[in-house]
Amino acid sequence: MPTPAALAKAAPHPPAVVAPPTITTDHSASAAHGRVDEQGVVYVRTADGEEKEVGSYPGATSEQALTYFARKYDELFASAVLLEQRLAQPEVPSKDVQEGLKTLRAQTDDAAVVGDLDALAAKLDEIQSGIAAKRVVEQQHRAEARAAAKVEREAIVAEAESIAGQPESRIQWKTSGARMRELLDDWKAHQRASTRLDRESETALWQRFSTARNGFDKARRTHFAGLDAAHSEAKSAKERLVDEAEKLATSTDWASTAGAFKRLMDEWRQAGRASRSDDDKLWARFKAAQDSFFAAKDALVAQEEEGFRGNLTVKEALLKEAEAILPVTDLEKAKGQLRAVQDKWDAAGKVPRADMERIEKTLRRIEQTVRDADEKRWKSSNPEAAARAQAMVDQLERTVADLEADLTKAEASGNASKVKKATEALEARRAWLDQARAGVAEFGG
Repeated sequence: MPTPAALAKAAPHPPAVVAPPTITTDHSASAAHGRVDEQGVVYVRTADGEEKEVGSYPGATSEQALTYFARKYDELFASAVLLEQRLAQPEVPSKDVQEGLKTLRAQTDDAAVVGDLDALAAKLDEIQSGIAAKRVVEQQHRAEARAAAKVEREAIVAEAESIAGQPESRIQWKTSGARMRELLDDWKAHQRASTRLDRESETALWQRFSTARNGFDKARRTHFAGLDAAHSEAKSAKERLVDEAEKLATSTDWASTAGAFKRLMDEWRQAGRASRSDDDKLWARFKAAQDSFFAAKDALVAQEEEGFRGNLTVKEALLKEAEAILPVTDLEKAKGQLRAVQDKWDAAGKVPRADMERIEKTLRRIEQTVRDADEKRWKSSNPEAAARAQAMVDQLERTVADLEADLTKAEASGNASKVKKATEALEARRAWLDQARAGVAEFGG
């Protein structure tokens, strides 16, 4: 017999085809357990040697009578063999076999047959023992199946509780709601399955599952109620912004209105979202008003910039005139020429926006070069700075003279360490002295 674990794990398979027991036409073996007396009465002998009257078969020979009752015995024994074969089939429940055995026992009790009655009784007892063993296996199988089903139900409940226990800010309502419905379908499918839990376990798990579902549904209703209120508030705010934008769409106060549209755009971002359909419609109106204003503004700017192209030609000619100032050789002359260019530059007026940075940057570079030359000249003529530079040179010259004397003494002493130290100090001060003298030279010293 298969073990309970093997039955629990076995995959479903189609019922085995049971070959019907062979019904023999030779009933002599069974007939040997009976006799017929002179009056034609048929008897059957039991294992203890007793005889039992079976009946008679009028008009038949003794052999025919015995064969008739022996055939009835063989038919009963064949039914017992068939029932035994059904018992061996895993998919046939013990209950069905028990019912078949009950019917067969009723047929065999006081049956008018000739044959090995003890063998038939033993066969029926074997079937009864097999039924008892199979019932134990089935009970173990059902217990294991219930345990597995309980684990599966626990998993359904645990996932539902996990979904319901999420922080509201992290819940994906659409996917979580769909998953909750799937879990409910899974629960119903388990209830329809042949394996059922004990009432206590099923009730406890259902209460947990129901609590999780109800908690999730309540949180979802609360969330969407708040969302509807927020959408309504955002819609009202954006309707006001759209009305204001549509009033500004035809304004020709370009600078002020452009600033107003920027403010409206900032307020739009801060207003939050309405429902998708409302938000899309309101945004379409807002953008249409904004685009209408800026299209008119851009058209006017384009027209104005076309008129600035003549100014651009004038300023490009002035740039060539300013470039001729460089390099600066005569500072006063360069400053006078630059002032003349600057006066003409201001009088020339605006240029197209695309060219503004390029030409302004070129002029600033020329102006900076002239300022740098002026600054350099001022520094070189500053008496206080020249005096400070000369004082530094004098001080370093005295220091160098002292260090040269120290080096001479160190060399005379033959102390290599002192020579090295004096040499390094002297070289550093000489380098500083060269730099200081260069600074004095800039002042004409």
